Amino acid sequence: MAHQLRQNYGAAPADARRAGVLALLYPIEARLHLLFIQRTSPANDRHAGQISFPGGSAEPADNSPAETALRETEEEVGVFRDSVELLGGLSDLYIPVSNFLVHPYVGFRPERPEFKVQETEVARTLELPLQDFLHPSARQLRDKELMGGLRLTKVPHWIVKEEAIWGATAMMVAEMLALLEQ
Repeated sequence: MAHQLRQNYGAAPADARRAGVLALLYPIEARLHLLFIQRTSPANDRHAGQISFPGGSAEPADNSPAETALRETEEEVGVFRDSVELLGGLSDLYIPVSNFLVHPYVGFRPERPEFKVQETEVARTLELPLQDFLHPSARQLRDKELMGGLRLTKVPHWIVKEEAIWGATAMMVAEMLALLEQ
């Protein structure tokens, strides 16, 4: 899924905004889970209501994209940055619709976090079992209607626990799973 979709994305322009996101893994009842958030739906937000990893825009005080991902995760869901072990980064991904160059990271916590959600940005948290993404039925092609009425056909999605994950986040999940399978 990652390779197929990424080949259609061009290089990031020099004025692309930088962002960092965190794919956070942690156990619940001895099964690894992956944390996602559903974004709130403010007017004119091109990513309103979408399911994504916690993260966001780089700030001048951030020393690295990894620091951005950890800071934003702490701000959005209350997971303290010093409680996360960074395992590594995934491929950077340019998002043309919002002009973001996203730097994704994978992190681990040995225990389930307690969340304190920033309600202005996060509608809800989703804790999805990592193993469920490995089931063949989790990978689906679906049509997707975007803001402004644009309709895309046969868009790759992950469907886990009836949650639909698509777009850049789906590509990041695909890359992470491919790396874990190696």
